[in-house]
Amino acid sequence: MPDATSRAAGGREPLVDPFGRAITYLRVSVTDRCDFRCQYCMAENMTFLPKAELLTLEELDRLCAAFIRRGVRKIRITGGEPLVRRGVMSLFDSLGGRLGQGPGQGLSELTVTTNGSQLARHADDLFRAGVRRINVSIDTLDAEKFRRITRWGRLEQVLDGLAAAKAAGLAVKINTVALKGTNDDEADRLIAWCGEEGFDLVFIETMPMGELDSVARVDQYLPLSMLRADLSRRWTLTDSDYQTGGPARYVTVAETGRRLGFITPMTHNFCESCNRVRLTCTGTLYMCLGQEDAADLRAVLRDGADDAALDLALEEAIARKPKGHDFVIDRRRKTPSVNRHMSVTGG
Repeated sequence: MPDATSRAAGGREPLVDPFGRAITYLRVSVTDRCDFRCQYCMAENMTFLPKAELLTLEELDRLCAAFIRRGVRKIRITGGEPLVRRGVMSLFDSLGGRLGQGPGQGLSELTVTTNGSQLARHADDLFRAGVRRINVSIDTLDAEKFRRITRWGRLEQVLDGLAAAKAAGLAVKINTVALKGTNDDEADRLIAWCGEEGFDLVFIETMPMGELDSVARVDQYLPLSMLRADLSRRWTLTDSDYQTGGPARYVTVAETGRRLGFITPMTHNFCESCNRVRLTCTGTLYMCLGQEDAADLRAVLRDGADDAALDLALEEAIARKPKGHDFVIDRRRKTPSVNRHMSVTGG
């Protein structure tokens, strides 16, 4: 990845925030819609955005190109569930064409986070577009519990998608949100299963984002420091310097040979090395997942901005990137630190 003093593609200076962190990783939500209703992510009866408020795929592609010009080397496509957006493969194909354009140019990686429901249809096309690694969200291997957590999901459909991903040549990382009283008794089973399947596994602390209609955040919250301490009694966990550009801290599980990661926005935040920003499907750029400040890039695009004006808008936004987030589980008020749902920001 380029450092803060190197040139981005096309000779432009890379985007660097006020704390000297080069922005090299862009997460792009292509839709707020999802075919699941996971209890920790969204309410069951969600009101989704009207189509007119969403960026077109061409607009999303132009914004991605602007970020690539300014030093972004990794793009992750997210949602909602990104693979439910009609025509989304055209965006993957376009971005895939910007992979490996030479030293210090274009993208080094294009990835996707998905719930796996549509993988059976799209795995081969994703590989052809240049995707080599995917993240798949699975919080339980119990079919009935899976249905309860996701409300609308079927575990069998997701497992079929994972089989298609493996057959297509995609490396798979499983993301599991650790939920106290829900799946905290399945950690060992998930580690063993990922070892058998050849998947890496990442546990994620639940984050206080958006009001829920069925459960309080404080009732779900499981500190991963406690989970890791418990796992170390049965598994040999060795710290690893492996990094993917994201916030996970990894260990290697000796018994399986696979990597196990922990994302801890609550107990041990990862802000000091944050190189990421998030673009929503409406063109809103969040410089920090845990802050409300944002830049409206849709307005810039639709006002007819040329590339120079778009570059300036990116510079002004990154100049406001904060040092870190302020996530907290409020045990008194039981209210979210951030009012928007995770599906709105992009997973």
